[in-house]
Amino acid sequence: MNVREEIEQREREYLSPHACLSAASKGRMRQERECPLRSIFQRDRNRIVYAKAFRRLKHKTQVFLAPSGDHYRTRLTHTLEVNEIGRVLARALRLNEDLVEAIALGHDLGHTPFGHAGESVLNELVSGGFSHYKQSLRVVDVLENDGNGLNLSFEVRDGIAKHSKGYGEVIPSASRDMPATAEGCTVRYADIIAYLSHDLDDAVRSGIITERDIPDECTGRLGRAHSEIVMTMIEGVLRGTMVLDGRLVFGVASEIGEGMQALRTFLYERVYRSEQVHNEFVKASKMLRELFVYCMEHRDFLEQEMGGFAASLSLERRVCDFIASMTDRYAQNMYQRIFMPKK
Repeated sequence: MNVREEIEQREREYLSPHACLSAASKGRMRQERECPLRSIFQRDRNRIVYAKAFRRLKHKTQVFLAPSGDHYRTRLTHTLEVNEIGRVLARALRLNEDLVEAIALGHDLGHTPFGHAGESVLNELVSGGFSHYKQSLRVVDVLENDGNGLNLSFEVRDGIAKHSKGYGEVIPSASRDMPATAEGCTVRYADIIAYLSHDLDDAVRSGIITERDIPDECTGRLGRAHSEIVMTMIEGVLRGTMVLDGRLVFGVASEIGEGMQALRTFLYERVYRSEQVHNEFVKASKMLRELFVYCMEHRDFLEQEMGGFAASLSLERRVCDFIASMTDRYAQNMYQRIFMPKK
């Protein structure tokens, strides 16, 4: 056996019956010769890490726009925290860590500059709307690799497309919205655990809230220290997840789940919708809206800036892809170059 076949054999011997085995993958959109050293999901993970869209995440907003402090989270550090939490869950449940890692590392590749402010602007301006999880799938299917995409496996693409929950249910009631694999469900929980814990940490660090503002309902059920909150939520998922009728059904232990929901509500009301964050998002929204309109009206400028970016069927789609790909810094510099008078 070669190395890949040994990896696949170890998976069959060790992983849970509910895990997605590499050898049982539904494959890729375009058939490829298999790698002798890596499983299909390990190759997907490597392709994502080496993608340009992955590198750009280090300069994209998580909550705070272009933070001046070195210790605030960006979209990249959020992605890495989701990855680590997902791997802890996968290891405890004996799921496929390689698949979890590939989904986690790729889940936010389509995020806009300035976080959800940018997403709201493009959703307003683009025909048919815009969502970052659909854009993430477009990045890996079309935009990366000079328009050839990364040709990822079905299971990774499915997990990326169905990772998002917004303010809705973590595990949706409609089966069509559910990830096809237990690993995809794992990333959904890892995502919410990561952002609840680190957004709270960043909000306290920034001075938007103090530790005294955090409701007792949250601290009493989840803890106070960052690491304690993360581990409590992970343990809550592990305790609430069980096998029913031969299926692995995800959940959260009731008391911890109530604490997570209380923390989620608190963050939306006191942090994401706070005056400090909202005012900066209004400025960012104005900036992206004007950049979008300018690119639509100045095609020569657009083509010059985009260079070898993957072609699209329509001008609107091309502008949307361009704006969505920008980092915060790139968008700010372009806005200044176009709209601000030079000395």
